[in-house]
Amino acid sequence: MPDPVPLADVRKMLTEEAGRRPLPREALLAQQHAELFATLEPAEIHKLIAELRTLPFVDANLAIKIADVLPQYPEEIRLLFAKERVVLEEEQLAKLIELVAQYR
Repeated sequence: MPDPVPLADVRKMLTEEAGRRPLPREALLAQQHAELFATLEPAEIHKLIAELRTLPFVDANLAIKIADVLPQYPEEIRLLFAKERVVLEEEQLAKLIELVAQYR
């Protein structure tokens, strides 16, 4: 399975590729999605991902999901962690919300 890529990077890659040649329909749809939902620049999102990775309960995939979604509420974070075998404590949720709030 390929490594996950933050949405900001997808936006940048597709924009660069669109400057070189016409994109196929699927790539155009992906580019539109990335333009709508990627709120951070690649440098910012990589900084946030690095900060999230310092938390022992956040792996690389979750860090990217959190950075792409920028959750504001504990319920949103719980949804992102729903498939994981981690039950977050209130302190952990607060830390994640505080960290993400710095980038909103």
